[in-house]
Amino acid sequence: MSTIHALHAAADDIAALRPGYADQDTPLVRNCWYVAGRSGEIGRELMQRRILGVDVALYRTLAGAPVAVRNRCPHRSFPLAKGKLEGDILVCGYHGMQFDTSGRCAKMPSMPISPSNANVRSFPLVERYPLVWIWMGEPDLADEALVPDTSWLSDPAHQSVTGAFFMRSDYVAMHENLLDQTHFPFLHPGTVGTPEYARSKLDVREEGEQIVIDRALRNSPPPGIYGVPAGIMHKRVDRLSEARFISPAMHVAFAQILDPAPDGDAPGRYRFNITHLITPETNHTIHYWWFNTRDFKLDDAEADRHLQTASEQAYLEDVDALEWISDVVRKDAEPQFDLNFAPDKPGLLMRRNLYRMAAREADVAAR
Repeated sequence: MSTIHALHAAADDIAALRPGYADQDTPLVRNCWYVAGRSGEIGRELMQRRILGVDVALYRTLAGAPVAVRNRCPHRSFPLAKGKLEGDILVCGYHGMQFDTSGRCAKMPSMPISPSNANVRSFPLVERYPLVWIWMGEPDLADEALVPDTSWLSDPAHQSVTGAFFMRSDYVAMHENLLDQTHFPFLHPGTVGTPEYARSKLDVREEGEQIVIDRALRNSPPPGIYGVPAGIMHKRVDRLSEARFISPAMHVAFAQILDPAPDGDAPGRYRFNITHLITPETNHTIHYWWFNTRDFKLDDAEADRHLQTASEQAYLEDVDALEWISDVVRKDAEPQFDLNFAPDKPGLLMRRNLYRMAAREADVAAR
């Protein structure tokens, strides 16, 4: 892996960085719950998705339970998602081998007795609507209590808009982008970015392996993405935010807009939860789902349209930027060690923690 050098830093104690920071070549963290897909994506029609470099076949049983198995028949590597379902049995389309939901071979048509060693790996799944989570690591470590909280996505007191992108970038760069709020006014000037926000003070802290950023901007115009649906673009408000690197699979931001002088019966507080879900396909490609959730104007179609359009614009700007960066890093023949500055501390802490997670897994595998 490449070494990250800090060539400039202020008083945040990040001046003397050494190897030990994740980059695009660091082994992917496997002992983690990742999103396999939205609940509505997985049904009785077989689908396939590559997750952490492994081809996975996904479907639902007749009772509606989601199932995930390796998308590769143990006989001749035929992709099982190209087969068919007979009840809850997955039938390979090449030689008709049949597998139950645990991946055990239930029948080999060309043999009188099913071979006991002809099984496919199954993966633990947990459905927390509207998401299905998958565990690609050691099955014995798949603790459902570790599935990240996204309860606001199914809470009737909230309304969400959502979208998805497939990205030719890496999950390290994506998490760093989400923790880097200084790019907002320049990459997202029409949506989330304001010059005042980039200059506002941020506080960074660690809670276990989570990285948390707290930011407060007082008496300032709201960004369009929040101000337009709230109907407060003509006001000066307080903007409070908490951004969290939750896990290798998830980043979430909790934003509040406080109006000190609300008009009529308008609320004085507007809450937005922005959920970013990141599942590596490989070290250099990712599946990315996003949700922008609000706690006001729940039945307002115009608010939905604005948040959908503005969110798609902002996140597509991130996708484009990260894919351009990835292309330069992969193709430029002259090496470069990127500079780091004091505002980069949250991303560097995340890179360090991702590296430690990957290193722990490598240590265990080597024993």
